[in-house]
Amino acid sequence: MIKDVIAPIQAWLLSQGRCVGCSTPLLKGRVEKHKLGTKVTCKCGRIYIKDKAGRFRRALVSEV
Repeated sequence: MIKDVIAPIQAWLLSQGRCVGCSTPLLKGRVEKHKLGTKVTCKCGRIYIKDKAGRFRRALVSEV
């Protein structure tokens, strides 16, 4: 039940280019090249992948 409430908020934060944990802009994080796009590490430690279309998503364990 709680997941149904949190998931839309996290999706909205990612669409705005913000971290789902601390809500800071992801472009302020550490940026590295990755084979699938750009790997962004937030200051709170969460890792995201920015694809070629400019959308962010959480990185999978195999991508870290």
